[in-house]
Amino acid sequence: MTKFIAHGALALALLAGLSGCNQKASLTPAQQAGDNPTLPPPQRFLKPPMQVPEKADWKDGQTPKVAAGMQIERIASGLKHPRQLYVLPTDDVLVVEANSPDTEPVTTPKGLIAGLVMGRSGKSAAGGNRITLLRRKAGVSGEWEKHVFIQNLNSPFGVQLIGDSLYVADTDRVLKFPYVTGETQITAAGTEFADLPGTINHHWTKALLASPDGGKLYVGVGSNSNITENGMAVEYRRADVLEVDVATGGSRIYASGLRNPTGLQWEPTTGKLWVVVNERDEIGPDLVPDYLTSVQPGGFYGWPYSYYGQHVDDRVMPQRPDLVKLAIKPDYALGSHVAPLGLLISSDNALPAKYHNGAFVSEHGSWDRSPLSGYQVVFVAFQQGKPVGVPEPVVTGFHSDDEKHLYGAPVGLVQDKEGALIIADDVGNSVWRVTSAAH
Repeated sequence: MTKFIAHGALALALLAGLSGCNQKASLTPAQQAGDNPTLPPPQRFLKPPMQVPEKADWKDGQTPKVAAGMQIERIASGLKHPRQLYVLPTDDVLVVEANSPDTEPVTTPKGLIAGLVMGRSGKSAAGGNRITLLRRKAGVSGEWEKHVFIQNLNSPFGVQLIGDSLYVADTDRVLKFPYVTGETQITAAGTEFADLPGTINHHWTKALLASPDGGKLYVGVGSNSNITENGMAVEYRRADVLEVDVATGGSRIYASGLRNPTGLQWEPTTGKLWVVVNERDEIGPDLVPDYLTSVQPGGFYGWPYSYYGQHVDDRVMPQRPDLVKLAIKPDYALGSHVAPLGLLISSDNALPAKYHNGAFVSEHGSWDRSPLSGYQVVFVAFQQGKPVGVPEPVVTGFHSDDEKHLYGAPVGLVQDKEGALIIADDVGNSVWRVTSAAH
């Protein structure tokens, strides 16, 4: 108990000093974007640089800002940490409301600081542990109808429909529910379809994507630590993309070394699987760039032994030069500590034509960098199935101009049948819909 109190006092002291931290990032996000980002030498800190905006509610009439030629409206409010989205064949939108199951033991000052920081920013608010269905009423403007679709889940995230079966990725297993077209509630109990790593849950979200033929499910499973400080035993089948056979429920590791893979998507030109990945912390505000990459079957992407290909992380013991030699360099950097959580690859939509072939990425933002980075939705253009150029901001304004207050943070991204971009905002407890201004 004495140790915990000492840790708590230290955590509060460090949190109080956050605003005085002068370890600013020296590189701009654009310098760390693209296929060849600038990577400075790693740094070590007694107190890593942090910047934490305080949560502030959206005011009446206030919305995120959109790029020229677009408009935005709120289609749902009053949710409980909306994270992921899924569009049903009826064009109803499923909203997964969840947050961490709080099963990571707090044994260090760092753990206590993280908890305090998340609470201050609004990112630790209780999740609904449910899925809500949004239905648009024809000819009616404003917020959509809300229906509680599935209840009593365990920190859910990914959701996919295959035939008449709805698959939901809880933090520790994939559940299977019967789906009836047009219904606004599933009352049948879900059956366990496949187990998932669920111990400690340093990264608890489990992204989910079906193969085009419906025969496989792909699951993004994050690591159980920053860089193995909880030991390698708890990293079994983690920092991986798993492939689950829909016929049997059996699974295998499809790709590994991905610290926190989420936002799984298929790229239509090449048919390749793509993912966004949150990289490691505590070696500087300009390390390590989070990234967007295609996923090679059997590929290894470096975590924990190296980053951005074969740049060795000497904090990890024992070292594994044999694995570092195999590490694949990601396709495209998004910038350090932008915290990408959502990905939508779109070839055609209801936004201006410049956004019709590429990837939308929701950057949830992180307290590991000053000035702030992320807290926006960006667009990355694709040519011949590969990303080009630099990320272009599409939806911004989730924090105040002085970076002191946080109104929202984008997570899930989907496109409805009309081609609108729909965004889950888990700090603002809202869902937003973006179209062309002339739409």
